[in-house]
Amino acid sequence: MKQSAYNARRAPRVAIDGPAGAGKSTVAKRLAERLGFLHVDTGAIYRTVALAAHRAGYAWDDEPNVARVAEALVAERRIAMEKAENGSAMRIVLDGQDVSPFIRTPEMSAGASRVSAIAAVRKALLALQRQAGESGGCVLEGRDIGTVVFPDAEVKLFLTATVAERAKRRFDELVGKGVHTTLDATLTDLVARDKADTERPVAPLKQAEDAILVDSTDRDVDAVIEEMVRVVNARAR
Repeated sequence: MKQSAYNARRAPRVAIDGPAGAGKSTVAKRLAERLGFLHVDTGAIYRTVALAAHRAGYAWDDEPNVARVAEALVAERRIAMEKAENGSAMRIVLDGQDVSPFIRTPEMSAGASRVSAIAAVRKALLALQRQAGESGGCVLEGRDIGTVVFPDAEVKLFLTATVAERAKRRFDELVGKGVHTTLDATLTDLVARDKADTERPVAPLKQAEDAILVDSTDRDVDAVIEEMVRVVNARAR
């Protein structure tokens, strides 16, 4: 791992927002490794709430009970974000169990979209997300990092790609995990996810005014990382 260039002072917080399937998790993880920063996947936190609500027997549109689940997870410290063994990645622990493998399913992805639209859930998790990045030296990804969670982040990026490109990537990812689906079904789900994320009344997905747009369509990860590193170096001086 390359040595971080920001050790001599408070390292910047890098906020990466963007729609589903844009490659945020892959890019954020690689960028964090390149900079020597911690990677914080805030979307994983919402997936964990969805999992906890599911395990408790609540439907994701049961707003009062899902909100209580989220509030209890935080108040009782039942959810935690920890560094993985490689030092830059993050794992999610729920009730003492590493649930990282269980939240990366299409079902929990859909659940995250539903529970994240609940105002009380977002309020309950806001402090947890801010705590993860308050000391700097981190790359945070999600839907509202640069607009709500850290509106004062030193570096803001908005990663996107065409919906066709994002659907193809998500389809390949799901097939690689052994999920039986079709490209058309994946595209339909992605369009619905975009609509839900951009039209929800609470913290909708949008590009922050001072965020740099990064379009990853027809570009490999290395090229995207190089562009982001240049932006971080330029803005964090």
